[in-house]
Amino acid sequence: MDKEINRLIRKETKRQNEGVELIASENYASKDVRKVCSSILTNKYAEGYPGKRYYGGCEYVDQVELVAIQRACELFGCKYANVQPHSGSQANAAAYRALLPEGGKILSLVLNDGGHLTHGSPVSFSSHTYEFVFYPLDKSGHLDYDGILELAKKEKPNVLLAGYSAFPYAIDFKRLGEIAHEVGAYFMVDMAHIAGLVAAKEHMSPIPYADVVTSTTHKTLRGPRGGLILTNDEELIKRINSAVFPYYQGGPLEHIIAAKAICFKEALSDDFKVYVRQLIANNKACRDEFARLGDKVSDTDNHLFLLNVLDSFNMTGLDAQKKLELINITTNKNMIPGDTLKPNKTSGLRIGFAAVTTRGCNIEDAKHIARLIHNFLSGSISEKEAKQEVKEMVSHWKLIEKI
Repeated sequence: MDKEINRLIRKETKRQNEGVELIASENYASKDVRKVCSSILTNKYAEGYPGKRYYGGCEYVDQVELVAIQRACELFGCKYANVQPHSGSQANAAAYRALLPEGGKILSLVLNDGGHLTHGSPVSFSSHTYEFVFYPLDKSGHLDYDGILELAKKEKPNVLLAGYSAFPYAIDFKRLGEIAHEVGAYFMVDMAHIAGLVAAKEHMSPIPYADVVTSTTHKTLRGPRGGLILTNDEELIKRINSAVFPYYQGGPLEHIIAAKAICFKEALSDDFKVYVRQLIANNKACRDEFARLGDKVSDTDNHLFLLNVLDSFNMTGLDAQKKLELINITTNKNMIPGDTLKPNKTSGLRIGFAAVTTRGCNIEDAKHIARLIHNFLSGSISEKEAKQEVKEMVSHWKLIEKI
């Protein structure tokens, strides 16, 4: 291999093996997924869809893509799937285009309360192409379904959007679907963060209630980096397919689509269901330990929670993130509901357990992580002591290469 790139890969492997990965949107893909990502399928151009390609020689990649589609539909209990989006952002772009080909109004969560950039951020394509209006969380940080209904009646959106990047509670998709259809709007769900929980039946599925569901495949679903679009509507899947190709994308990445197929098969297994239950238990145990220590922290129903480091440790999310990196704990700064600081500083950290649970983190480890972070950020232990505790903890976890 190229010596310079190989050196950097080795360094990144060492960083991952020696660290505690608490970024809620990250995970570790299996050896089978990683192997297929680097397979010779990367050589094949396959613009179009199975049976309707613009290139010859697609008979085998057609079969690969059909397997991925079939497994996605089986996993999530839907009729139609598009497995070609290169990312969750491109999946969202295609879904918007399919639902609103002439533009329109989308009602989404206030971005600082946990929405995603593609849910109407001024720096995203979404706000330049569509009109966004926003519903806030209530004072407790939960969804205010009655308030969303009243706002939907007032604003009359074309699409009601649900699914969030930093929301620690269960989402009632049935209720939101009823609200959307009561005001004559499409209901779209971006389940990128909770797709693994939905697959394992540890969270309500949006499939029976949403017109379109988008997702990534690399967060709690534990697959390759990529996007996914699901629907039960025959007319909508035609519009979705056209929006993905040729409107937004050219050739699909058939090596990544093959890896998605493997990921969907893995997520259909009993082992994956055990993993998701352990993930939820670890996350809850860590959150509860922070609360026991007196830190200000959100509750949680899923794979993540929010730690208010400004109130708990008198530091910004950015400062806490940088400080924890010194002891090989990786987190990300995050806005919290009602945050008074800017997005480049924030008052909080978003903490999630998808990645460390894949490596073998258990409930006792999760509690230890809370105590370690609390003690280090409060200054009661030194950087050297904290780094040693991290080293000892990860020593009994799986190496990244063995997953």
